[in-house]
Amino acid sequence: MATSKELRIENLRALVREFKTADAVAQLAGTAPMYLSQILNGAKSSTGTPRGVGDALARKLEAGCGKEVGWLDLPHGTEVDTPLTFEQAQALLPGAMRVVIAETGDPNFYFIKKVKLQLRAGVTGFQTIPDIYDGDTVSLPKNWVDRRDIDPNTLMALTVTGESMEPNLYAGDVVIIDTADKVMKDGAVYAFNYDGESVIKRLVKERGEWWLFSDNPDQTRHRPKGCRSGDCGIIGRVIKRETDHI
Repeated sequence: MATSKELRIENLRALVREFKTADAVAQLAGTAPMYLSQILNGAKSSTGTPRGVGDALARKLEAGCGKEVGWLDLPHGTEVDTPLTFEQAQALLPGAMRVVIAETGDPNFYFIKKVKLQLRAGVTGFQTIPDIYDGDTVSLPKNWVDRRDIDPNTLMALTVTGESMEPNLYAGDVVIIDTADKVMKDGAVYAFNYDGESVIKRLVKERGEWWLFSDNPDQTRHRPKGCRSGDCGIIGRVIKRETDHI
């Protein structure tokens, strides 16, 4: 069961849904839109506690929005649970972006195959096999790829393993590799064939030599590896990632 503070915030969200935007509610109640946004976004006060709807503000909201006194302190059933429209979500969370679900064949997206690599030590080429875990493709907006002048036919998706690239890449993250981009750039992240093993590392140049660095701060467990011809072949540069880690 929601606390009285949570109930007031839920009812404030219901008012925003009813009147379309937080700004409209603020204008009706004669209060600052920014203050309502802070309450809705869970901003903390100077004491470190999340802001809430105090009694004075509650009465102003009720009067301005045509509700009876005490309306904010009562549950209102499914009225509170009505899904937000995208425009209402933007009003509650400035900067929110619409999520587009791409269906196979959508001309606005490229569908990049998810693969596993088959490598051999000392061999610069590689073979791939399908990786169907959580789907066999990753969709990329066509305009995102085209703006960067990338050939979608040179792209492939790999699933990250291990913890060597944390906190920037976690096991289970999916990265997009551009196999046409093999120019060595200091600080860029690449997929490598390192002596027959598929690894994702950051390429760093130090004292005239190229090294493969892990992003994991525990460098005693994830030591840099020298990148010399014969044992360090670039498969492609990492250009994008998908992650569940927020």
